[in-house]
Amino acid sequence: MTQLVYTEEELMRSVPYAAPQIEAKHRLHGGFDDAGCYVSPRTLFREPAFAAWAQQLRDRGGDLMAADSSLLAGLRFPSFAQQKLMLTEGLGQSFWNTLTITGRIEAKGRLLAEVEWSNLQDVIVEDISEMAIGHLSKGLLKAHGIDEGGQPELGIGGHDTMWFALRDLAFGEVDYPEPPDPGDIRRPEDAQRRVPPISAAHGGMIYFLLNLLLIEFRAERGFAMTEQLLRDPDLFCDRRKEAERAAEIVDRIRTDEEIHVMSLRLYLGEIRSLTFKTTDGGTISGAEIVDPFWAELSQWAIEEQPKLFAKDQRKLYHERILAHPEGERVLREFAALEEMAYDGN
Repeated sequence: MTQLVYTEEELMRSVPYAAPQIEAKHRLHGGFDDAGCYVSPRTLFREPAFAAWAQQLRDRGGDLMAADSSLLAGLRFPSFAQQKLMLTEGLGQSFWNTLTITGRIEAKGRLLAEVEWSNLQDVIVEDISEMAIGHLSKGLLKAHGIDEGGQPELGIGGHDTMWFALRDLAFGEVDYPEPPDPGDIRRPEDAQRRVPPISAAHGGMIYFLLNLLLIEFRAERGFAMTEQLLRDPDLFCDRRKEAERAAEIVDRIRTDEEIHVMSLRLYLGEIRSLTFKTTDGGTISGAEIVDPFWAELSQWAIEEQPKLFAKDQRKLYHERILAHPEGERVLREFAALEEMAYDGN
């Protein structure tokens, strides 16, 4: 019989590694098998569990939450060509800052392992004990959070430290000042235009999971550009070997994130297929809760947020460029490489 119920200890267990992952003097999570292939952490039971829960969802007529390449659309600033120009002109601080801030954002994901989450069973009619969402507080969100923020008490870094390690491999020692804190990259809950007729705590949890799926899925844009820059033979010429090594670490993070994206799509697919108890004593389908939220979030992520981000970043980049000895020339070239038209608002 297919196993559908797991303990936290099982969901936190990793496969035995032939070698640990150590980069730039950092002990990082995960490891390598006998063939030298990277293996993500905490997947011994998580991977087969997700496969079993996904099959169960499909068997009863549901499916994973849809997330396709259309979610990767929208203004991108800076473009690959702009970032390459900056590096070529000796203005590497911007890319260094990007890698640093990415690591800091990943560190914030540790909260998934630390927050006490609401029990969705309290507002769902069907029994969820044999579903993925019945295990959110039984190891799944904890494992996800530790993937992101590591286990500093054990000296093991997660994605946060992996970004710092690959940054240091590519750049070596630099004297750039630490960039300011990036703040919260989620769409704020108080910006929602729709409020479902279920308890605020459970509605907020669903909204959080949707926000997290968008962040994890759209992170692919940053992964792809970072890896492309690190592998570009015209860049990091005096640290070519180290930059290639850094690109390998990016690819390992992407491997880990595939598990995160799949699991979030599974949780939300399950939620869409179930029946929720409303605050007025009635019921509502999960799809009626999830789909309006998702429409709002998708529009924000593709249309609104990239423009706001680009507006803020454009000023910083221009100031940095104009400090260059040939700033006016570099700025003209930089502006000509903008990936998409900007309306100036």
